[in-house]
Amino acid sequence: MADPREEEQLDITKIAEEGGDIDLGSEEHDTADPEIEALVAERDDMRDRWMRALAEAENARKRADRDRREAETYGSSRMARDMLPVYDNLQRALKAAEEAEGEANSALQEGVELTLRELLNVFSKHGVTVISPKEGEAFDPQIHEAMFEAPVPGTKAGDIIQVMTVGFMISDRLLRPAQVGVSSTPAS
Repeated sequence: MADPREEEQLDITKIAEEGGDIDLGSEEHDTADPEIEALVAERDDMRDRWMRALAEAENARKRADRDRREAETYGSSRMARDMLPVYDNLQRALKAAEEAEGEANSALQEGVELTLRELLNVFSKHGVTVISPKEGEAFDPQIHEAMFEAPVPGTKAGDIIQVMTVGFMISDRLLRPAQVGVSSTPAS
């Protein structure tokens, strides 16, 4: 037994092929048109929501990827910053051991040097580099901190005249600026 909808569909196809007008009935046409418009609007709304959700998911993925990379690169900065006084104290101990004489001091000096070298190896393993300016270099406010200014003959304004403490960077971020004294000698 044939389905009446199939017969109706065939009749519509037959009429369309013959070039005749298809009349779905005024009642069906009026109710179908708003329903179709509602369905199209709903489809467009759902597509818009889907595209926004897709974009949001992509942005979240990119943000998470960026956060992960930053954590890998800069995650150890707090610990490294806490270790900077250890470096400073080892440098002071090394200077004190160099100034003192004796066999016991040479063993102490060697131990401090080994400890300092190991600390620097750990720093480099985690991307921490030492900023060690030299006297006579130009002052760079991005990586140096001026602790004082003094007129020194034979220098020009902005030259480093004394290095008080070295600075440190982790990757491309400054952990601690190098503390320096700067010449204020006016240009002649």
